[in-house]
Amino acid sequence: METEDKSSEDGKTYFLKIHAPWEVLATYADVLKIKVPFKANDIPNHTEIPMNWLSTPFRLPDHIMHPEPDFFTAPFNKSKSDFFLIDDKETFFPPSTRNRIVYYILARCPYYKGDHGDKDKKGIKRLLNNGTYTSAFPLHDCRYWTRSRDLNCESERYNLYKYWARFLCFFKEQPLNLIRKYYGEKIGIYFAWLGFYTEMLFFAAVVGVICFIYGLLTYSENEWSEEIGGKIVMCPLCDKKCGYWKLNSTCNSSWQSHLFDNVGTVFFAIFMGIWVTLFLEFWKRRQARLEYEWDLVDFEEEQQQLQLRPEYETKCTNRRLNRITQEMEPYLPITSKCARTCLSGATVLFWISLIIACIIGVIAYRLAVYAAFASIMKDSPTNNLQVVGSLITPQLATSVTASCINFVIIMILNLMYERVAIWITDMEIPKTHLEYENKLTVKMFLFQFVNYYSSCFYVAFFKGKFVGYPGDYAYMFGSHLRNEEVPLTTLQFVLHHVKSPVFPSVPSRWLMNWWGSRRSRSHPESLYSRWEQDHDLQSFGQLGLFYEYLEMVIQFGFITLFVASFPLAPLLALFNNIIEIRVDAWKFTTQFRRPVAAKAHSIGAWAEILSGVAVLSVVTNAFIVAFTSDMIPRLVYMYAYSSDSGISMKGYINDSLSVFNISEIPDRSRPEDGENPSWFNSSITTCRYRDYRYPPGHEKQYSHTMKFWHILAAKLAFIIIMEHVVFLVKFFVAWMIPDVPSEVKARIKRERYLVQEYLHNYEVEKLKMQLSQNGHSECTCTPMIYPSLTKHEVLSECL
Repeated sequence: METEDKSSEDGKTYFLKIHAPWEVLATYADVLKIKVPFKANDIPNHTEIPMNWLSTPFRLPDHIMHPEPDFFTAPFNKSKSDFFLIDDKETFFPPSTRNRIVYYILARCPYYKGDHGDKDKKGIKRLLNNGTYTSAFPLHDCRYWTRSRDLNCESERYNLYKYWARFLCFFKEQPLNLIRKYYGEKIGIYFAWLGFYTEMLFFAAVVGVICFIYGLLTYSENEWSEEIGGKIVMCPLCDKKCGYWKLNSTCNSSWQSHLFDNVGTVFFAIFMGIWVTLFLEFWKRRQARLEYEWDLVDFEEEQQQLQLRPEYETKCTNRRLNRITQEMEPYLPITSKCARTCLSGATVLFWISLIIACIIGVIAYRLAVYAAFASIMKDSPTNNLQVVGSLITPQLATSVTASCINFVIIMILNLMYERVAIWITDMEIPKTHLEYENKLTVKMFLFQFVNYYSSCFYVAFFKGKFVGYPGDYAYMFGSHLRNEEVPLTTLQFVLHHVKSPVFPSVPSRWLMNWWGSRRSRSHPESLYSRWEQDHDLQSFGQLGLFYEYLEMVIQFGFITLFVASFPLAPLLALFNNIIEIRVDAWKFTTQFRRPVAAKAHSIGAWAEILSGVAVLSVVTNAFIVAFTSDMIPRLVYMYAYSSDSGISMKGYINDSLSVFNISEIPDRSRPEDGENPSWFNSSITTCRYRDYRYPPGHEKQYSHTMKFWHILAAKLAFIIIMEHVVFLVKFFVAWMIPDVPSEVKARIKRERYLVQEYLHNYEVEKLKMQLSQNGHSECTCTPMIYPSLTKHEVLSECL
């Protein structure tokens, strides 16, 4: 520990530098079972990529992508240090491993004296919480815009900024090995996953664009939209403040909706169900390869057994014998664990209920103010505008204001989620860091899932589905608020989907960091030291990487759960991710302090969450095509009810609208005086509404026709068929693609075999040297320990 004499410019901040000599690194590398090289890899690599020269423009220089040769590795053993390939002790452990070891020591070091004092006084985290230290962080190796003046410094931060973080490198591959070496495996595997996800989005985007082009090419074949041009009088959309209107006002929306609501949409929904499976299966293979290359095989067992959270060791005062290690270890009693889990689950349910209550409040707002907007905007001056006058409608005004309110609610709740999720996760006292992160991830995702997707589920599956009919409208919770009706197209849901968070937010911390570190470019490091520069950067934080994953998984949900409504969503997500990779890289290299390196053999609980979203996406897209889209009613009409002798959509609009007698509209729903348009007069005795019901005067008037039940049966049949087809293909694809490539399996087996063989030979050679040094005399083992053993047996025991 070295105290820096020079204080910062504020005169209050002093820096304490931690150095790790070889003995400390070697000891804890042994404790943590860190894998290090012991033999060069002798397995020839026969995998050649066809047309490999095409990828030349996208490659980075070899010294950036492959700075080290491939080795077989084994867990480090300090007593057998000469067994490993140690050329230089100063550089044997990479910087990420060094700072991980140092932080492991600091997180467990007690600071009470002797056997007295508070046993909770342990670890750097507690010292940070009580204000003894203001921060603790590893140092960057140089400034990001120039190389270090020290020739022994590799200037990895500069290389990362030059070849990775700049946006002009958006078409280049990522230097994953350098990212792993500098930041650790946990951050490295995040960028590996993000890059792979972006690559797979390219194929989904291409198919989505093809489906959109199909909608453009078949634009003129939209027969039902031509029929909307008639003078069909529609029933009011709300009580009192809404008048009668003509169907031709939705003509433009109907034409535009055809771009997204066509036969290609069904194909794209099925394709995306299969694409999700391919994405998850191929990622497992990529992850398995990274696990081997980054020495993460069997890492989970090490994480569980060796890296207990210091908070768990401190708070769990009970001890019991571990049957595997035969050592006493802390544990949490089952009664306490169950009580904490129940309280945690109740808290999660309460907050989810609160989110749903907020969404219902927004829905009630939409229902309450629609009539008000309809009355206010009837004679609004904006109606006379040439271009946008027809677009400024009560529906638009209601949607915009409701979306703003919903956005504010989401932002406010987001600020509270993190604190609540951390509090209940800390209360559960998870045993390991991996368990802690997984528990926190699941809780936060549940909150965000309900927060972000509730409104989409409402628009897709509830809005306009339980409206009733003019003589018997459905009202919300028995109040005077009438359930919303939807227009004849799915355009509204498409627009709602586009408004979802797609593009990354501009880094707000850039201005703060620029102001805090503005001296660094004008002052040499002799005056503005490396530790002062890094101290002025932003702390990465406990949940820094979590929010990066969350942003991408939320986006993944939007492009899979509701992709049937908007085939261009993967294309927008692809553009977003190309920017996101470079924005994240820029933040890590320029805006953040260097995070403490951590190991991770996978993306953790996010893999299970992605699998769950993939299964749910098949169901949601099947329901969207069946119940939100007009695809099934049109097909039923085309093949079963078309009046023409051939297959035609002529007469579909008229067939899909039911008739209601205006005189039978109840007083509470009848438009007030002055609300009806000028063309409406007493000669109009009926209005139309979207449903399949018998007309007035029929013996079953206003009850559902047989056509309604036929369409409902067709929708349910489509859902069942689509789900079974997609799930069968998904399971077949998952079965066909092994999770671990055969080449990786062979290398793992070869490495394990060599570890045993080389260790055996090493021990034999050590024994030979020992015997030769003793002149082939008696074994050096103390005879008193083995009074009844023969000489041969004593040598075996030594071996």
